[in-house]
Amino acid sequence: MLKIDEKISKLGKNYSIIVSKRHTFGTDAVLLASFAKPSIKQIACDLGTGCGIIPMLWQVWSCGKEITAVEIQNDAYDMLKRTISMHSLEQIIKPVCADLRQLKGIVQNGIFDVITCNPPYKKAGSGALNPDEGQRLARHEITCTVYDAAESAKKLLKFGGKFCMCNRPDRLFDTMDAMIRSGIEPKRLRMVQQRTDTKPWLFLIEGKKGAKPGLIIEPVLIVENEKGEYTPEMKYIYGEFGE
Repeated sequence: MLKIDEKISKLGKNYSIIVSKRHTFGTDAVLLASFAKPSIKQIACDLGTGCGIIPMLWQVWSCGKEITAVEIQNDAYDMLKRTISMHSLEQIIKPVCADLRQLKGIVQNGIFDVITCNPPYKKAGSGALNPDEGQRLARHEITCTVYDAAESAKKLLKFGGKFCMCNRPDRLFDTMDAMIRSGIEPKRLRMVQQRTDTKPWLFLIEGKKGAKPGLIIEPVLIVENEKGEYTPEMKYIYGEFGE
């Protein structure tokens, strides 16, 4: 079942996920999954799902009635399909191998309550390009920009539906601008710091389609204390899936 460089990573007592060196997940994806949790009755979509960590965490947390997982890279899509099959989740998680910019006729518009996207953080043309194609697409805006993601979310969301993203702090303006241009009003923002004495390294943002202006800035999420141990909130988030 597993291919070269793949392994199974446990997600609590009942679930696990197939990952590889090319397609794995980090703290940012876990925090986005927690920040954007749909209710058990909501229909959700994860754009650029990679190995499928966000949809799988929502299963661990019993979130989402139905989840569409969109991924452009065939190898990541294949890994997710095998993870879904391993847990017989075909009726809940619907994998789609497609470019999020070209979903017309593939994914139905205007039906989603919640959409997430953990986009490439680096602008095209900035920084050294990774020689591995999968890493290039994941880290640089080659096939997807924040504007592409927001425009796709605009089409897919119900009126009042929410779109959640994470990104590096230097991309905050671009992210908010992309949302507003797509008719998605930023409503909730949370910065993430490694410790209380460090600068934010990530932000989590939620926008709502068709909403009126009004942004709530939530307390900073601190990852670890001065001893290098997870804070109580991080222990709770990771503890939800048995880490």
